Amino acid sequence: MKLFSSLIGLVLAFFAAVPLRAASASRPNVVILLADDAGWGDYSASGNLQVRTPNIDSIGRAGASLDRFFVCPVCSPTRAEFLTGRYYPRTGVRGVSSGTERFSPSERTLAHAFKDAGYATGVFGKWHSGGQWPYHPNARGFDEFFGYCSGHWGEYFDPPLEHNGQPIRGQGYIVDYLTDRALEFIDKNQAQPFLCYVPFTTPHSPWAVPAAEWDRFKTKSFTQTATDPAKEVPDQTRAALAMMENQDANVGRILKRLDELKLSDNTIVVYFTDNGPNTARWNGGMKGIKGSTDEGGIRSPLFLRWPAKVTAGRTVKEISGAMDLLPTLTTLAGIPLPGDEPLDGIDLSTRILGAQTTAPYRMIFSTWNGGFSVRTPTHRLGSDGELYDMLADPGQTKSITAQDPKLAARLSAALAAWKTEMYGATPPVRSTTDWGDVDPRPLTVGYREFPRAFLPASEATPHGTVRRSTASPNSSYFVNWTSPADTMVWDIEVHTSGKYLVEILYTCPLADAGSTIELSHGQSRLTGQVAPGWDPPLYTNQDTLPRAPTQSKMKEFHTLSLGTLPLEAGAGPLTLRALKIPGRQVMDVRGLALTLAP
Repeated sequence: MKLFSSLIGLVLAFFAAVPLRAASASRPNVVILLADDAGWGDYSASGNLQVRTPNIDSIGRAGASLDRFFVCPVCSPTRAEFLTGRYYPRTGVRGVSSGTERFSPSERTLAHAFKDAGYATGVFGKWHSGGQWPYHPNARGFDEFFGYCSGHWGEYFDPPLEHNGQPIRGQGYIVDYLTDRALEFIDKNQAQPFLCYVPFTTPHSPWAVPAAEWDRFKTKSFTQTATDPAKEVPDQTRAALAMMENQDANVGRILKRLDELKLSDNTIVVYFTDNGPNTARWNGGMKGIKGSTDEGGIRSPLFLRWPAKVTAGRTVKEISGAMDLLPTLTTLAGIPLPGDEPLDGIDLSTRILGAQTTAPYRMIFSTWNGGFSVRTPTHRLGSDGELYDMLADPGQTKSITAQDPKLAARLSAALAAWKTEMYGATPPVRSTTDWGDVDPRPLTVGYREFPRAFLPASEATPHGTVRRSTASPNSSYFVNWTSPADTMVWDIEVHTSGKYLVEILYTCPLADAGSTIELSHGQSRLTGQVAPGWDPPLYTNQDTLPRAPTQSKMKEFHTLSLGTLPLEAGAGPLTLRALKIPGRQVMDVRGLALTLAP
């Protein structure tokens, strides 16, 4: 009798589990493709006759296109809005470097939602939302991460990257290599639902293009030019469009693999970009480029393909934005939202699936670097404070404030209320970039679930004669360390007391090797020597066009194992200084890693 009861229990358990497995199997896979610094006009689907993007275009042709889709003027704010469904000022993001790109650890993400629903989750490319736990992608719902956490990367060929917090060296062109890793993830997880997020590096500068693509563009002449042609640099346009054709080929590789694995029918594929074009080039006559809150700085294509459910060729004309993707994709996948925070994004799934619903009147607000604008279905109050009819004048060439003062006043009041809601009584006002900003939140180290924390030079403050290799922090390193009075300081918070292995990424001329250095935090001190010397040349194989003065020329850094530093839990400065300098300088420093011992 006891054996019979056990058998009955096993049978009942089996049949109870079948619907769960069937439901899981029927859930769609999701592949999200995000371009970096591409504009709405960088696609043949948008009418650009100077570039070929057939694979990217095919996503919209085979599914839905969101015709008026808006993102943020720059990278990290868009990523925060897409991942959280909320306006980026709510999340704690206020810049693009030096820690200001991080959204609060309390925010739950799109990846959390899918992981909690049983999906395998992976991200392959540029993260740009924090590099240490709990800001790292592995803390944000992604099981697998290949890529880099910085907003700007200085090496596109054989790049130094990371895999789940551990340093690795990529092979070949960065977009090709990271697409390879995404394909491996899809292969590995083909039997279960997966979320695969591929934030491409291109066409963000530096201008580094594989030879095959550059050869097609290096002598190309253009018939379509920037809205302000005097600001266009033809070689930069050539490089950007060559990068786009390489990116398109990699999108094609992903779509082909889905076909080969017979996953295409039940896979949602989404493609968009994170801001407007990074240079003045053809963008459909719109006003503004990257960094601008006007139409050209924030309009992006949004293509969504799901053959099993979405009718090919559908166009959604109402205004929408990056923050709508979280509620829309979770609804399409049939999974719960990831947290309890109120969302600014709205669920567009019914319109994407073809329901003939009346779109509610809506306003989408944009801000960056002291500029603000607001978009309605028909009008924009621009960053200049003027009202424009976007149906009759998509290039924002003629203000209609005087003709419609009531609407201008209403939108101005709405924008003022939004500023107060986001920032309180004192909205930020900046006239330049945020490169000089340092986030007041400390860098976090010492989590058992993620024992290695890398602290780049971009997130430290130099003192004395030490300076950055360029004005822009991202991908920079410290140079001109010549005096015992010089220091570099990382503001850190140690989560777990313990012993930490210290490694420094450095270069040093052979003749200058031997300086004695000290790393300190609170009462703890660790000293060691800079040896051996390591003095590699600057790379000459990275750039198709000369690098901008704000972008560091890179070289190969080696690891200096300094020893073990005991750290107590708590916040305070981590300070690197020299005690003795026998040569002309100490060393150049790319960053340091603290690894909590088991």
